[in-house]
Amino acid sequence: MNLAGKKIIIGITASIAAYKIPFVIRLFKKAGAEVQVILTPAAHDFVTPVTLSTLSERPVLTEFFDKSDGSWSSHIDLGMWADLILVAPVSANTMAKMATGIADNLLLTTLLSARCPVFFAPAMDLDMFKHPTTIENIKTLESYGYTQIKPVEGELASGLKGCGRMEEPEIISKIIADFFFASKILKGKNILITAGPTHESIDPVRYIGNHSSGKMGYALSQVMADMGAHVELVSGPSNEIISHKNINITKVTSANDMYDACLKYFPTSEITIMSAAVADFTPEHVPTEKIKKSNKLVNISLKPTVDIISSLTKKKKNNQIIVGFALETNDAEENAIQKLNNKNLDLIVLNSLEEEGAGFGHDTNKVTIFNKNGEKVETNLKSKIDIAHDIASEIIKYSNF
Repeated sequence: MNLAGKKIIIGITASIAAYKIPFVIRLFKKAGAEVQVILTPAAHDFVTPVTLSTLSERPVLTEFFDKSDGSWSSHIDLGMWADLILVAPVSANTMAKMATGIADNLLLTTLLSARCPVFFAPAMDLDMFKHPTTIENIKTLESYGYTQIKPVEGELASGLKGCGRMEEPEIISKIIADFFFASKILKGKNILITAGPTHESIDPVRYIGNHSSGKMGYALSQVMADMGAHVELVSGPSNEIISHKNINITKVTSANDMYDACLKYFPTSEITIMSAAVADFTPEHVPTEKIKKSNKLVNISLKPTVDIISSLTKKKKNNQIIVGFALETNDAEENAIQKLNNKNLDLIVLNSLEEEGAGFGHDTNKVTIFNKNGEKVETNLKSKIDIAHDIASEIIKYSNF
């Protein structure tokens, strides 16, 4: 495990699992990382600052101000200093604050100021972990791009047995080391990703659209950027928010807008991932004024939108990889493979609408990935961030990066 030169903040909250963190610090330091520990005020009841500062070789931080000398611990400087923040163990209370933007201690303000990846390792009793509010808070944090180090089943502090036990130090340190290793795989690569729906105007106030939220494309952008790539994200109308130093986002509305943006970025993109749900048709004529009900509109004449993928594959060079998406309701695999071949794609990701919790609008997804070599990979239902990791892994494997 090599973490040489990496700057890691470990945020410790009020949980009995805090006793494991000195072992995590020791493993990080042994691997060459710089470690800064931030304790929440209540965490002092579970682990001592003396132990943590001795192992980390840095003063442990809790308060904004040191009353003894008046010095200030800047959450902004801390957030910019870190290459990664690990909140472990994270209690249900702190997760709720993280999910809603409450910033009433140094750790929480540092998280709000951070520009780096954030990992969190929940630890709590099994009933707290499976409570609907905890489940929703975890989904919210994952939607922000945070990565959960999932708890495992085992004996808990209450004496009960179940899921809620924080992962072991060796596993946590390996997950972080693997993340930093993966972050180098796509370093220097240019990736174009499309996301969300397109809106095709009927008149100045109405449009034709679809139910795409953009969640999958945004998750792919986050994962690829975390792997070191420079990502050009071309997004149709979406409520998703993303912030990453490696991501440049271009907002578009219509299929033609998306086409123009793709033509701009495609020539320098080594990987293009077309995850947007582009409208298939657009009105032939768009009036300049709102259509009134009194006009007794009977029908709208439609024409096909520009086929963005086909346009790009015609310009494709040997060193470029294009990944398409397919959403089918019948003969799904057959239609996806046909699209893979007909459009000269390298890989295609088949979305499922049959699985509850998959497809448009959900934070989870289940996909099947096909490549031009005839290989097929199916995933389980999981978070879209995890699905994005699966897709990235298959792209990297196919391209031999």
